This record gives sequence, C-alpha cells and structure tokens, in this order.
Amino acid sequence: MKIDRVHFYVEDAKVWRDWFVRHLGFQAVTNDRISSFHTCTEVVKSGTVCFFLSSPLLPTSPVAEFLRHYPPGVADVAFAVEDVEGAIALAQMHGATILQPIQERQVGTAFIKCGKIAAWGGLTHTLIERLFADNHPSLVFDKGQMANDNTITAIDHIVLNVAVGELDRAVAWYENILDFQPQQTFKIKTNHSALHSQVMVSRNGSVQLPINEPASKNSQIQEFLDVNRGPGIQHIALRTTNLVSAIAKFRASGLSLLSVPQTYYSQLKQRPGLTLSPLELEAIAQQEILVDWQEYTPLDGGNTAPLLLQIFTQPIFEQPTFFFEFIERRYQAQGFGEGNFRALFEAIESEQIKRGTLQ
Repeated sequence: MKIDRVHFYVEDAKVWRDWFVRHLGFQAVTNDRISSFHTCTEVVKSGTVCFFLSSPLLPTSPVAEFLRHYPPGVADVAFAVEDVEGAIALAQMHGATILQPIQERQVGTAFIKCGKIAAWGGLTHTLIERLFADNHPSLVFDKGQMANDNTITAIDHIVLNVAVGELDRAVAWYENILDFQPQQTFKIKTNHSALHSQVMVSRNGSVQLPINEPASKNSQIQEFLDVNRGPGIQHIALRTTNLVSAIAKFRASGLSLLSVPQTYYSQLKQRPGLTLSPLELEAIAQQEILVDWQEYTPLDGGNTAPLLLQIFTQPIFEQPTFFFEFIERRYQAQGFGEGNFRALFEAIESEQIKRGTLQ
C-alpha cells in the first residue's frame, strides 16, 4: 500500500493550483478528463506527491455538497493497493460503507480498478489498483520533476483528528478495514490543554497515519473539530531532502509558518546528544525549524544519531483547520520525536491564544 493521491475540496481549484505552484514549487499537470460539467479539478505534483484540487461549477457538484457541511480541506485520501478486490472485500466484511463499487477504466497503457469507502467524518478513501499491459500490478509513481534540494519528494504522514472518546474506535477501524498496525503512542499535556495520539502504519510501512483525539475541552484538537464541524485531516507532512534550503525558499514566496521562540534553541543546546554544528544550528534557528533526535545508535559504523527536522505552516485556509508540515529525516530517523510533537502542540496553543480560543 502507498498513498496514491490526496483530494482537496476547495472553493476555487484554479486559485489553489496557483497557490501550490507559487508557494511550494509544485508543477501543474494538465488533465482535462478529470473535470466534469459540475466540477472543476486541477492536479499538482511534486516528486511522488499528487494533489487533486476540486471546486464546484454547479450546486449539484459533490464538492458543493461537501462544502455545505465542512470548510475547505481534504475530502479523500487514495491508496494504491495490489489487490483492490481483496481490499474492498475486507472492508465490506468489517462493515465499511462502500460508496463506490469497483470500477475499471483504461488510462494510457494502464488499466485502473478502483473503489471508494467511507472513512471518518466526511473523509473517504479511494482504493486503486493499476494493471499494466503485462497484467502485473504496479505501485510505481510518476516521479514528476527532477528532484533538487528544495523539492518536496513524498508524503511522510497524514494526521487525522477524531472526537473525544473516538480514538480507540478509529484505531480499530483502520486495523480492521485497511490492515494498519499501531505504532507510537503519545499523551501530550501542557498547562493549557492535552491530546492523545496513536500512530497507525500500513502493513508494509509505507503509510503513516497518526490519529489524535482531544484530552481536554480547550484542546487544539477540539478547536479543529468545532471549526471543521467534525473529524477530518488536520495536516499532511511533506518530505524534503534539505529542509533549511526549502523553508528559506518557501518564506521568500510568502508562505506563513508557525513561529518558534529563540529560547527553544537555547534549551536545545542543553540536551545531550546534539550532533549539529553551531553553524548548522544557527541556520536552523534562523528558519525556526524544530529539531529532535533519538538516542545514539551506531549506523553502518558511523557516529550519527537519527535526527528529525520539522516545521509547520499556519492554517492555509481561511478557518484554523488544515495546515502543512515539512519534514527532513536524517540517518534513517523513524517515527515521531516526542520533543517536536510537544513543541508543535505548544506553538499551536500560542496561535489559539492569539485567536482568543484558549485562555
């Protein structure tokens, strides 16, 4: 299983196509066959990342129906699977709602079979199998533009927020329906609020899906649920090979990012095991990037510990719901650093305080 594409429902697809091109360096892909008489759909790509952006042309558009219930955001996360019949049968056996039975069509040299199931809240999952001329399934992705230091190369993880008391049910749903496995668990609590999180991972490890629930009434997760009018995708983490360079470019394009106080970096220097040079740490601090690392583990005879670099945008839509994360994983860093998780939580809390939604 891999993430095939993410489908956003927005008010103006062309405006958001241009936003991704201008701010994040995506490429617009021309594909007139995707749009219909009631819906305009634009496609943008970067590396293996593919986003569909749809907006309504008529009130009968399913996008118009979605936007009557929810603010703009992620409506569908599509997974590429090797056996769509088996995946749909498993989902049906465990009580999933089948929104679209398996359909087949030819796109170029590929035969595509896909079905769609209802997920959490207004979210859906499209399951896609591609068969090429030799009838062998393929999970190969179009690589898009040539990678450089600033290129977004892949989706690292996608985060789902669910209502209080729903975390265990959501975890069981992804276990039973899509054969995901539990990984890390987080319980983050500050002086202001709290959340619980369970990271779910696909059987082959290619898809990471942290699921959050609020653990206090004024939690940022609860604010998301209130504004989003239900569960939904809170953020998508996009991977790059040189985060400092990429963020400098994104800032120059006018992208708004969450602030990190410089005291964070003073505290960082006090932690044992920091392997960054003073010059590199200065560049990271200048871009306000979060840093976390695992305990030292020898890798291939080297002396480097796995390291995570992460940074988060402000909410990209008018309402404080969906945002992006950018991430760089060094030296085979896996999972999610609790230090960065807490720092993100506190950074979003400071934005809540500015909005007046957290006392």
